[in-house]
Order: sequence, then structure tokens, then C-alpha cells
Amino acid sequence: MTFPLFAEVFLKGILTGLVYGLMALGLSVIFGVVRVVNFAHGEFAVLAMYAAFVLFGLYKVDPIIASVPVAFAFFLIGYGLQRTIVQPFVTRPQHEQFILLVGLALVLVNAMLMVFGPESRQVDLPYSLDTWMIGPLMIDKVRVYGALAALVVTAALFAFFRFTLTGTAIRAAADNLVGAAVVGLDVKKLYALSFGVGLACVGAAGSIMTALTDMTPMLAPSYTLLAFTIVIVGGLGSMAGALGGGLLIGAAEAVASAAISPSMKSMVSFGLLVIVLALRPQGLFGKAES
Repeated sequence: MTFPLFAEVFLKGILTGLVYGLMALGLSVIFGVVRVVNFAHGEFAVLAMYAAFVLFGLYKVDPIIASVPVAFAFFLIGYGLQRTIVQPFVTRPQHEQFILLVGLALVLVNAMLMVFGPESRQVDLPYSLDTWMIGPLMIDKVRVYGALAALVVTAALFAFFRFTLTGTAIRAAADNLVGAAVVGLDVKKLYALSFGVGLACVGAAGSIMTALTDMTPMLAPSYTLLAFTIVIVGGLGSMAGALGGGLLIGAAEAVASAAISPSMKSMVSFGLLVIVLALRPQGLFGKAES
């Protein structure tokens, strides 16, 4: 592989990795605050892809622009889901949480199969095949737009947690649940808000992914696995780790696909996962337990 080709592939991987990072960010937020692992994460990502697909089919809304209403809708879904179904399981053993969310994942996949069928679907945008030439590098416009949208959503999320009272309260509940309850914070409401924010992230990422790749309900388990790989590599519960892990996995998969074979990209991702777990079990950005 020549250097210009390597640089082009690497840059494409970084751009895709920003969208991956946004998707994994939702998983990290939910676990970091609620301490529940969302095993239906990939299913919600694919559901968001189909939501964007429907909006494009009915109203010709660009999936990248559709990420805003889809994210808002998924926030409401996440808020309601946590208040009604997930909250009773927060204090239950982890295997019961696992069964609940895996059951939810199965329901979502089969519902999408019933409504949309098993065939692959795609959205043809006017600029899907357009590129920019930057020196010897050829960069896809759709990947640049998708990455910029993911960056905007990620920056808004970081600003929400850093500069708003609600975001500060959520961070306080994540750091010290008992202390947050003692000072009068409504922990259950903060849990629901966090779950909603987590699903809003995956909703936005799924909508953006609609512009980048084909969709089928059977993609859902692989996206769940991808999100888990990213957050474990970056550090479970770390927002910066989710973004950094997404960049790393996106670049590694792109280079592996071009240099070896497209079918080998998953092997490279899992290889990175094994190496990180062996050398730094808490993840690249995670904090070691004292």
C-alpha cells in the first residue's frame, strides 16, 4: 500500500470513527450514570437508521439533517423506557438486567424484520458519490458531512454535561449516588434523563450512518458488539474514551480492510480489544479501581 493510499484510507477511517464514537458515547453515558449495560444498543442504532430511511422516503429529509429530530424522538423513547421498564431492574442482579435488555433487543430486531423485511436498503443522496481532492487524497463528501455532524452532537453533549445545572447533577449522581440523593437530587429522574441522552446519541449516530452504509435488521448485533468493543477499548463509562475508542477502531478497521481484506476488519478490532484488556484492563482513558 502506497503512502497516499494509506493516508486516504486512514482519514476515511477517522471520519467514520467519529460516527462510531458518537454511537458508543450513548452506551458509555448510560452505563456511566445508570450502571445498566444496554444490550439493545445496536438494535436502537439500526432502528434509528430505519427512522431516517422513512423520513427520507416520505419527505426527502437528508439523513444527516434528520439526525436532529431522530435524536429528539429517541431521547423521549429512552426517557420513557427507563421510567417504565428499566428503573425496576436498576437494583436487581446483572443477569436479570441482561435478560431484560437482550429480550428488548430481540423484540426490536423481529419488529424491524416484520416491518421492513430482511433485504438490504439504502439511501441515495445527491452527493453520495461526490468527492473532494486534497492533494493526492480523494475524500468522500458524505463521510466529511457525517463526521462534522457527529462532532457537533458530541460537542453539544460535552457542553451539556459541563455547563448546565442538569448536566452537573447527572455527573454528581454518576460520581456519588448516595451523596446526590442526600443533597436532594431526584436520582430516578436523572437516571431517566441519562438514558434518554444515551439513546439520543445512538439515534443521531444511526441516522448519520444511514448516509454511509446500507441497512438491514441483522446489522443490529454487530453494532452492539462494535459499541461494546469501542467503550471497553476507550474505558467503560468514559465519554472521552468512547470518542477516542471510536477513532481508533474506525481507523484500524479501514486500514485492515484496505491492506488485508474487508472480512478481516472485525478480527483487527477484537485483536485491539484483547491487547488493551491485557495491558490496560480499565481501557485507554478509564481509571483503575483503587
